[in-house]
Amino acid sequence: MTGLGALPGVLALVVSALALVAGAVALAATRRPALALGVLLDLLLAAGLLRLAAEPTWSSLATAAAIVALRRLIGAGLRTGGRAFSAAVVARPARDR
Repeated sequence: MTGLGALPGVLALVVSALALVAGAVALAATRRPALALGVLLDLLLAAGLLRLAAEPTWSSLATAAAIVALRRLIGAGLRTGGRAFSAAVVARPARDR
């Protein structure tokens, strides 16, 4: 434990709870799941870094690294999926009515 005591651990728990609320609010306000997921994962990363500051163990480091990897993979997947979807819409032939 650092000289700060349990404060970073408590703050990490608070940030984790607020991440869920912020993600839900972002989804409700924008109706864009990719944006809401980005907000959620960014705040969960902040909570993971706070946990790492509280007690730098290998498991807390692995948790923070997993969140970073997950954020990068989901972001890349959403960007690729968005391009594939928009290309499919553009490539679709127009129907005569």
